[in-house]
Amino acid sequence: MSKGRVIVAMSGGVDSSVAALLLKREGYEVIGVTMRLWALEREDVPQANKRCCSVEDVEDARRVCSVIGAPHYFQNFEREFQTHVVDYFVQEYDRGRTPHPCLACNDKMKFDFLLRRAMFLDADYIATGHYARIRHTGSQFELLKGIDGDKDQSYVLFTLKQQELARLLLPIGEYPKSEIREIAAEAGLPVADKPDSQEICFIPDGDYRKFVGERTKPTPGDFIDSDGNVLGQHPGIQFFTVGQRRRLGLNGNTGKPLFVIRIIPETHQIVLGSVRDLDERQLWASRVTFVGEKPPSEPVTVDAKIRYNAGVSTATLTPRGDWAEIRFDEPQRAVTPGQAVVFYQGDVVLGGGIIEREAPMLQEIAGG
Repeated sequence: MSKGRVIVAMSGGVDSSVAALLLKREGYEVIGVTMRLWALEREDVPQANKRCCSVEDVEDARRVCSVIGAPHYFQNFEREFQTHVVDYFVQEYDRGRTPHPCLACNDKMKFDFLLRRAMFLDADYIATGHYARIRHTGSQFELLKGIDGDKDQSYVLFTLKQQELARLLLPIGEYPKSEIREIAAEAGLPVADKPDSQEICFIPDGDYRKFVGERTKPTPGDFIDSDGNVLGQHPGIQFFTVGQRRRLGLNGNTGKPLFVIRIIPETHQIVLGSVRDLDERQLWASRVTFVGEKPPSEPVTVDAKIRYNAGVSTATLTPRGDWAEIRFDEPQRAVTPGQAVVFYQGDVVLGGGIIEREAPMLQEIAGG
């Protein structure tokens, strides 16, 4: 007897392919769905840097479904991807912030539009190849880190709510990456040795500056120090991010290493300083959500993570409506507006929010 019908988001890579295989073995009725997100084809980049929905990837997903005995569908989400991921990505850089497109893609594409599409196929669940886990405890669902700490992707899933977790399956989160490839090889999946995709899927050559520059109207401005002294000029705030040291265009004439410590979009100024100027103990986050959907009633100690490839650091989280104040025990380097800060207790994801440049106004904390 089937455990239920599950729509598996299949990118054509090894992770989502093994996710579909594992669910098929567990007794689910698996349907593979590959989402077309971005139409531009690039032949001048390595295979590992191809975007995530190329013709080759679609064919790989279809071949995997044929091997495991599951139907495969190809669905077009280009318009939604353009609006909710690409436009957001460009607009954030245009505002002097540093976006994380995987957050937007997961939030809107995989756990919103795909879940809705699954309803039309009478599916009970959707599944992805993310390295994270879900645990059902009583009436609550918990989101946990993946077993493989080097591959854990829970950071980009913090926006998931109870309703979504109740219908989501993350089968590969219980395995290390090395074992996932072994499973694929033993099952004869044609993607067992396929390289993992690199860079941002819609910028296969990795040159985000060119991508953003072609879609905005950069305004040149001044590099300044913390006292307001002009150090040089830059071509536009879109091409810089907090913590950046390379490609400042100052030709090494400053006599000491300089880093971007702040971007001021209102005046098109970029503040430069020393590496020590990048250290901060406090940040504010907006659009804060909690996986359990009920925020703590008082300040709570958490492990906080301020970027995808960073470790966690002990901090005190104080919820303030849709905002939160986070105070770290130790200074954090290059706290970057536009990136996410995610809160953990052990392996459990409590929630997260978006790092802001300034503290909120009192009326914003109060919700209006």
